Amino acid sequence: MYVWNKRLVIGLLGAFIVLEGIFFLMAGGGEGSQLYVRTTQWITVNYILLVIWIFVWMIDQARVRGKNVWVWLLPYIICPLPTLVAFILMLQRRIG
Repeated sequence: MYVWNKRLVIGLLGAFIVLEGIFFLMAGGGEGSQLYVRTTQWITVNYILLVIWIFVWMIDQARVRGKNVWVWLLPYIICPLPTLVAFILMLQRRIG
């Protein structure tokens, strides 16, 4: 769990933002999209399943540390990646 540090988290968030930007630039525009419908559906299904899998991981990590994960559910549904980052950083706080 302690392999996560702020530089890694910021780098991963930056990579995510760049990749999302590329995805939206390819999908938008006045002419026909360069992405096929099936590709978009595949990306969407994989994203949803990844979000579910990560929340199950969050449940496990919270249970091990005696924390309540259910307060994180609504923010996670609205904005998964920043919520995950906040959750990981919250679990790494030193108590004392």
